[in-house]
Amino acid sequence: MLLSGDQLLAVADRHGFAIPAFNIADYHMFNAIVDVCEQRDAPFIAQIHPNEINLLKFDIVHALRSRIHRSSVPAVLHWDHGSTHEQAVAAIQGGFTSVMIDKSTEPFGVNVELTRRVVETAHSVNVSVEGELGTIGAMEHAVSGDGITYTEPDDAARFVGETGVDSLAIAIGTRHGIYPAGVSPRLDLERLRRIKDAVDIPLVLHGGSNNPDDEIAEAARSGVAKINISSDLKSAYHDRLREVLVDAALYEPDAIQPPAMEALKGVVAQKLDLLGTSNTAHLFTPPAPREVDLFAKTDRSHTV
Repeated sequence: MLLSGDQLLAVADRHGFAIPAFNIADYHMFNAIVDVCEQRDAPFIAQIHPNEINLLKFDIVHALRSRIHRSSVPAVLHWDHGSTHEQAVAAIQGGFTSVMIDKSTEPFGVNVELTRRVVETAHSVNVSVEGELGTIGAMEHAVSGDGITYTEPDDAARFVGETGVDSLAIAIGTRHGIYPAGVSPRLDLERLRRIKDAVDIPLVLHGGSNNPDDEIAEAARSGVAKINISSDLKSAYHDRLREVLVDAALYEPDAIQPPAMEALKGVVAQKLDLLGTSNTAHLFTPPAPREVDLFAKTDRSHTV
């Protein structure tokens, strides 16, 4: 069941759990994710970064949409970290049901202006929009501790009011990537609660990999409805691929890919349980089909 982002996140937000947004880099990863989510009766978000779509090409989106339409669980196709209005339009035309516009490193006014423009475009075709306020840390700054611009609750309320976004990615201490040895991330959960009190839309947490499980679980119970999972997923998948490919005699994909898919499935299952997503698909009602009167009178004046 393919939904827009706001349809999916509204339910998670209302019931106090989070939906994992898995970054996929190939179709094998996607299939493994769908298998586990169906087994656990869990909704999910499949998201693709512009760098990844450069490898996969937009044609893959048609295959992803087809598989989701046949799935027993609700899901969203999300464009991750788009940086321009033109990218957002391409993603919408390509078949994504949710898009992100990330101008978080720009001044507040620039971020608002471009985000509002993407919202106007996306909403005209029932596609939802995720914005970002504050900046997620980068691993090259992890040791020195800088690189994060924390989201302020008052700014978040103003941003949401001026842009009309459907969800908001916030900065509360996470970083993209795998943390280096000796670095222990800590999430500012009190800041999260204050932001949640200030806005009335679902919140998003980027950099959800490699953080303490107890803090991620608490974030999912404290107002975050979408948590991005990329590095944990890809590390498990590609680490297992490297182990398999030590055997130089292997060349058939049906011998190489399955072990990597199984490693990935373990991560997916753990995240679904951690975020409270397992066994929640029943909370989602399929969109009502458009009614068509097959016996309606038609204008035959132009019939040849």
